[in-house]
Amino acid sequence: MNLMTVDGYHAKIEFNEETDQFRGEILGLSGGADFYGSNPQELRSEFKKSLDIFLEVCKERGITPHRSFSGKFNLRIPPELHEKLAMIAEAQGKSLNTLAQDALQRSVSA
Repeated sequence: MNLMTVDGYHAKIEFNEETDQFRGEILGLSGGADFYGSNPQELRSEFKKSLDIFLEVCKERGITPHRSFSGKFNLRIPPELHEKLAMIAEAQGKSLNTLAQDALQRSVSA
């Protein structure tokens, strides 16, 4: 995945063939904010401008700029996979939740 980071905020970057520009979408915000640029320097500059405007509007309106997360989500998997994971977790002396959390942590640390 193509990510860019500015001031601790992350954006997903994609190329738009129609406009012949890169489009960035800032992730983890309580609202939408995007930006465009033709090269990495312009993209980074526009990211900063878009982020600053978004944060200023949030401040003016008393809105929390970051989307909040509960730490819970539902995951639907085939029953056969559920059974295999439950057995592996039990064999390792872990809960299924801990086994899944460990695997997810490894996927974002890699």
